[in-house]
Amino acid sequence: MSEELQPAGGQAQPLIEHLLELRRRLVWAVLGIAVCFFAIVPFAQTLYSFVAQPLMSVLPNNTSMIATDVIAPFFVPIKVALMAAFLAALPNTLYQIWAFVAPALYQNEKRLIVPLILSSIILFAAGMAFCYFLVFPMVFKFFAGMTPLGVSMATDIDKYLSFVLGMFVAFGLTFEIPVAVVLLYRMGVITYHQLTAARPYLIVASFIIAAVVTPPDVLSQIMLAVPMILLYEMGILVCRIVKPRAVGGADDDSEEPQS
Repeated sequence: MSEELQPAGGQAQPLIEHLLELRRRLVWAVLGIAVCFFAIVPFAQTLYSFVAQPLMSVLPNNTSMIATDVIAPFFVPIKVALMAAFLAALPNTLYQIWAFVAPALYQNEKRLIVPLILSSIILFAAGMAFCYFLVFPMVFKFFAGMTPLGVSMATDIDKYLSFVLGMFVAFGLTFEIPVAVVLLYRMGVITYHQLTAARPYLIVASFIIAAVVTPPDVLSQIMLAVPMILLYEMGILVCRIVKPRAVGGADDDSEEPQS
């Protein structure tokens, strides 16, 4: 029996090597987040003030947010710093993911990875910026205007942060739609005809998703659903330029993936 067919040889060792490489990449990703966190944490209070500004700007005079938990004034800014550290370390995290899967990719796929990573970072940041500068002011102003007479609008800082983080994630992921569409098309999972035929279903799904992940008001639902539809159309336009992957797993001019 050759050495390659031995269970303890050529079959088990590659799996161990992959697991060790995965562990190494995860360690580097976590270290990147930790370094960014310790660099950002001195500015945690300032960051929280920035995050709280959309709501604070519409609260009535002599009104502020409250902390119903004893440890909330300390841990809420720390959570904001951790979120900022994750975003700051996102390029390193995506690079570690790419470095782990790169040996299994064809040469033409490796050339596609860098634009996908850059566009993913830019679009996720654009989604958060859209939410912060456009959605939050309008939504919080609407909520403040709907407060009944005799009721003081005093929001708990922990619940406010949970709401903000949920909205950031929702809009950030929404702006990743063009990347997902192009990736699925490039991998041959879906065809251009199927993408165009799915438009009516996408419109309905956009409003359903927006109704689930946003507050129960029509304004915020529309402001999430409409970008989803427009970004889907953007992905379709990009698919007209990018060729789908060949049936054999690589384009005619591509090289075989590394072992």
